[in-house]
Formats: sequence, C-alpha cells, structure tokens
Amino acid sequence: MSLTKVIIPVTGLHCASCVLRVEGALAAVPGVASARVDLASRRALVEYDPGRTAPAALEQAIEAAGYGVIRAGAGRIEDLEDRERVRETRTLRARFFISAAFAVPLLLVSMAPMAGVRIPAFISRHTALIQFLLCAPVVAAGFSVFRRGLTALFRTGRATMDTLVALGTGAAFLSSVAASPGLSRAHGGHLYYEVAGTLVAFILLGRWLEATARSRTSSALRALIELAPPDALVAREGREITVKAEEVVPGDIVVVKPGARVPVDGRVGSGESYCDESMVTGEPMPVAKRRGDEVIGGTINGAGAFTFEATRTGKDTFLAQVVALVREAQASRAPVQDLADKVAAYFVPAVLSVAILSFSVWLFAGQDFSFALAVSVAVLVVACPCALGLATPTAVVVGIGMAASRGILIKSAAALQTAARVDTVVFDKTGTLTVGKPIVTDVAPLGGRDATEVLRLAAIAEKRSEHPLGAAVVAAARERGIDVPDPQSFASMSGKGVEALYGGKPLLLGTAALARERGIDFSAAAEMLAAREGEGKTAMLLCVGRAAAGVIAVADAVKGRSAAAVAALRAAGREVVMITGDNIGTAGAVARQVGIRRVLAGVLPAEKAAEIGRLKAAGRKVAMVGDGVNDAPALAAADLGIALGSGTDAAREAGDIVLVRNDPGDVAAALEIGGLAMRKIRQNLFAAVIYNIAAIPIAAGVLYPFTGILLNPVLAGGAMAASSVSVVANSLSMRRGRGGGAEASPAETRKGRTGSRGAAAP
Repeated sequence: MSLTKVIIPVTGLHCASCVLRVEGALAAVPGVASARVDLASRRALVEYDPGRTAPAALEQAIEAAGYGVIRAGAGRIEDLEDRERVRETRTLRARFFISAAFAVPLLLVSMAPMAGVRIPAFISRHTALIQFLLCAPVVAAGFSVFRRGLTALFRTGRATMDTLVALGTGAAFLSSVAASPGLSRAHGGHLYYEVAGTLVAFILLGRWLEATARSRTSSALRALIELAPPDALVAREGREITVKAEEVVPGDIVVVKPGARVPVDGRVGSGESYCDESMVTGEPMPVAKRRGDEVIGGTINGAGAFTFEATRTGKDTFLAQVVALVREAQASRAPVQDLADKVAAYFVPAVLSVAILSFSVWLFAGQDFSFALAVSVAVLVVACPCALGLATPTAVVVGIGMAASRGILIKSAAALQTAARVDTVVFDKTGTLTVGKPIVTDVAPLGGRDATEVLRLAAIAEKRSEHPLGAAVVAAARERGIDVPDPQSFASMSGKGVEALYGGKPLLLGTAALARERGIDFSAAAEMLAAREGEGKTAMLLCVGRAAAGVIAVADAVKGRSAAAVAALRAAGREVVMITGDNIGTAGAVARQVGIRRVLAGVLPAEKAAEIGRLKAAGRKVAMVGDGVNDAPALAAADLGIALGSGTDAAREAGDIVLVRNDPGDVAAALEIGGLAMRKIRQNLFAAVIYNIAAIPIAAGVLYPFTGILLNPVLAGGAMAASSVSVVANSLSMRRGRGGGAEASPAETRKGRTGSRGAAAP
C-alpha cells in the first residue's frame, strides 16, 4: 500500500483537547494510516491511502468535528494561512476591546459598594439591570467560545478548554440572571455578572496575545517563502513577457535583469553575472555565473544580466523543497508530546469532576449557593490545558525555524528531540571533514627553480591528463594566474604518472618508482617525498630532463571549519569518531589535523552501519554525519542521521537533518538547537503542570478553612490567560539563544559544495 502525505491548515484550535478531537475525527476516516495535529502551527499532517480516501474527505471530517479548514485557492497556502492569522488576530483584538469597554464599568458598578464608593442612586436602584446590560455585550463578544465549547460537548461528548470556559462563565451569567430583580421571579440573590464579564474579557485578551505570539513562531518559514519572487521575465515567441513564477515550465528561457531575484532553478545560457547565494550556502561573497553554470531560485543577481533555461520549477525547485521540508517538520510532533496529549485527554473530564465535587462539598459543608458556585466557576476557569498543549509544539516550531534560517533542515520534531540526546558524533572523512576532491597543498622547488616555475611545468605535463590529480595540478596553476600552454607530446602511465615534452625538454611527473625506473637520481627530493607522504598526502616528483626539479603534494584537504566543529562538539561533552574506508595513515593524518582521537579506518561501505550498531549497543546515542551513497546505510542506522546538502540523494533521504551549507560546524549548531528546544519544552511542561497542581486546589477552596484564602474567579481567569501566553513567550525566547558554530568562510563553503571524491595515487 502506497501512502500519501497531506498537510491541512486547521482553524479554531485552542488547546490540547482540540488537537485530540481533530486527530480522532481524522483517524476515523477510512484509509487514514496516521493523523497528527500540531497546536502551534495549527496544521494536520495526515498519511492516507489515496485509493480509499481523498483530501476533501479529510477536510470534511475536520469540519464535522466543529473546526475550520483553510483550502488552497488562489495563491500559496502560506499566504492564505497568514491572511487567516491576521483576520483571527484582528477579530480577537476587536472583541477584546469591545468586552473591555463594557467589562470595566461593569466591574466598577458591581465592586463599588464593596469598596465603600458611593454610586448614583439611579445606578444603585437598578444595579441588577445595569449589570445585565453591561454584561450581555461582553458575553456576545465571546459567543464563539461558548459555541465551540458547548458544540464539542454535545456533538462529540468530549469537553475542551472552551467547554470549561463556557460552563464556568455561563453558570455565573445564568445564575445572575436568575437572581436579578425584574429579570426573573427570584429576587435578592447574589449577582456574578462581573465574574462572567471580566472572565470573558480576560479570556479574549489571552487569546489575542496568544495568537499574536504564535504568529511569530513561523516567521522563519515565511522568510524562506518570501525569497521566491512572484513573477518571472520569460522570452517567448521572440519577446519578453512577465508571467507568474509558478507558470514557468522546464525549458522556458528566463531573463534575469540586474538586481533581480532568480525565479526558478536552471542553467545559464547566455550572459555573465554574480549571484548572492548566501540563502543556500551562507557564503557572503557573490558566486560567478557563466554559460553552463547552475542558478538557484530565490538567489539575488548582481550587476550583470543573463538568460537561463529553466530546469526545475514549481514544487521541484530547491527553495520549494526546503520550504516543504520545514513545513512538514513543523507540523510533526515530538515523541515527548504524546505524554502531554495523554494527560490532556483525561484533564478536562477531571476538572469537570473537581468542579462538581467542590460545588457539592461546599454546599454540604453549609456554605450558601453563591459561595459554592464561585468555587466551581474558579475551578473551571483556572484550569488551563492550553498551556499544556502549547508547551511542546511552540518550542518545536521555533527550534526548527531557527535551524532553517541558518541552513540546517531538521526533517521532524522527533529528530529535534533526538538531537538533544546525542552523546557520540561519527564523521565520515571524505567530503564531510575534507573538501572531497584533491587539491595542491605543497609545492617544494629544487635545483634553483622557484615554486611558480615548478607548478607551471607540472601543469603543462598534466594538461592533457584526465586523472583527478592532474586536474588538481592544472587548477592550482590557473588559480594562481599561471599560463599553462599545451605540451608538444603527452603520455600517461597508469598508476605511475605522466610524461610530456615541452620546449624541447622532457617532463616527468609521478611516483618515485617511475623516476627510479628511468634512472633519475632524486635523492635530493627523498626527504621531501617521505615527509609529505607521512602527512597522508600524495607526493609527486617533477623531473625536468634527467634532474629532480621539485615535489608537488596533493591531498583531499581538510575543510577550514572541521577542527572548530570537532572542538565545539568535544567542548559540549560529546565523543567524536571518524570513520572512513581510507587507509590508517591518511585517516590518521586528517584526524590529527581536526583533533579527533578515535579513528575507524579501512571500513568498507557495508561495514559502516555495523560499526554504528556496535556503538549503539555500547549504550551510546549516535549521530552519523556523511555525504555519499556509501554513507546512506550508516545514516539510517544511527539514532540521528546528518547529511550534507552537497551529498547524494541517497544520503539526504536517509538523513534526519540536512546541512545545506555543507559546514561541519553546523553539526554542533544542530545539536545545540535540539538541546535548547528540549530545555524549553521541559520548562514549559513543568510550568504548565505546576500551575495546574497549585491553582486547581486553591480554586477549589482547599486553603479557605485554614487561611480564609479563596481564589476569586476573576483572578483565576487572568491567571489562566497568563499561563498560555507565558508558555509561548518562553518558547519565543529561544531566538535570543545561539546555535553553536561560527559562520563558514566563503572559500570553505564554496569547496564544501563539491562532490565526494578521494585522492588516489597516479
């Protein structure tokens, strides 16, 4: 059975009970394999069998449960969500101000006599009617809370936070109506209009502040989405026309003007420029773009102009895939959330039971009806599953957004949670700690020649070579601005080196064994060759005529940020291991450069996963960092797989985290963000649980017989609103923290995007 994933934005979610209700409704739809609803992002992530159901049926199930759905229409779904968030925030703000406008005078009228303040005789004479007239608009402003709460109770038999609020404030309002002279047959009873009115105002204030704070948790995702320009300039039928970016199709010729954003991915056809690709690599320096070079949608063009052929459009672009990955991760749920959800499932019924029990006990103890009612209302209102439900998802959304903003793509909330528990990090060597391709590291001249001449002659000898080492020598010469003419003749000797003729002089570049075969005395270079080979490098001897002219060393160079990454991980108390198929000499040399003490060398690709398994069996929580096809099994076997963005598709698919910038320093940052998110989750859960453990007994009147302290329902409402807002604010405070690892250097970031290739002897 092939399952399909869909993300459905849901409206009307306010607490953990709402989440459970929607999940239950979705799970009841035939063909649904799993349904997870995230309270912070207000999204449902559903896996279903497309042969048995469809997204329309899932949306109908959500609406039947009493909640709304944002359907994709004209424009991006994120834009529709933003508009819905803005609409909700404005509506809640308006309702709060309306409720406050009536609740404040209501509180003054009702509390003035108790405070010894004289009020006009007319108001005193008609106080019940005036309080009713002031309270009714407040109740009307909070009508949606009553509707959702009672609908949930009567339609599904399951209570939500809105149910508690509706029952508590509704009881206070209706009992006051029943006791109001002129509004009922009863006269002289205690009035609770100020309780009902002030509570609704507090609840609307809390919802408004919560909505405002929650809208900020997904700002990183919105920032990514906004990188993509809405329009594209396309050359069609001999003229340039502007179309929507989503209307561009592969094969279209796209025109990019100076300063414009590249709309989709493609390959340059004509023109030259520089593009700012910092959103992808973190590299501050613009990257040159010429014919044949790839361009990425969302990057910014410099002063030049060029055209390119679109290769990936719509949902297939790099930026769209990043957005989809972040969106799905933010809609997922961390395993720690399951405990909170189980508590919430029993929490609301338990609160209702405590409220009824409190009411009954105080009546039985001889207190009057108004006292017992005040206690039960306080219990209903002070209970706050909202804080419990928001504790985990808000921290997850902020953490994943923080990571995405610095090029760390965390695929799920579970990966974020696992990152916090990693104590051992295993690095692949080639392409992960090292650049992944051979580069010239040393040029040592002999016989009175200088380094530039030695490199020039070596490049001439290798110019016609197709070997990676030859390409490295030629590239090094060109990077130094050295002119490399063609040799007059060229011959390659597999496994030994190359031979060329230039300016009438024979050039030989290769192993010492090749020079020995030709009878060339290279004793002056023997010490240089041994020293470079001892460092794990491939040392090549250049001979001009019958004399040794110099030594050129080539190696898969260590990335500039690798040593700092290892140091940061070790400083955090994590063990760092290197695993490689390379020999122990080369592996040991790299390990010494980056500060790794434990090396697993000569490990075949199939054995890497087994080595990871042995570490796990020893009780370690293992993160594997790699970039090649041969790393995919180990990435999947580890507790946490971290793949480099420049790596193979197999590695990226197997990884739980993708490092877009290919910076090993981002490993420490990813683990630090995971740890920070989990600390915030624990703080939030602790605060939510302690709040309820302390508040509910006080509201029930446990302290009253001993201290005379009784929680006023109005104060209970304020405390309830404050607890939810404080949880969201605590999660947002993560933004003031920093992920570990410094920025990658421009040169190193550029090198990190190369493929995974190791150096080999010629």
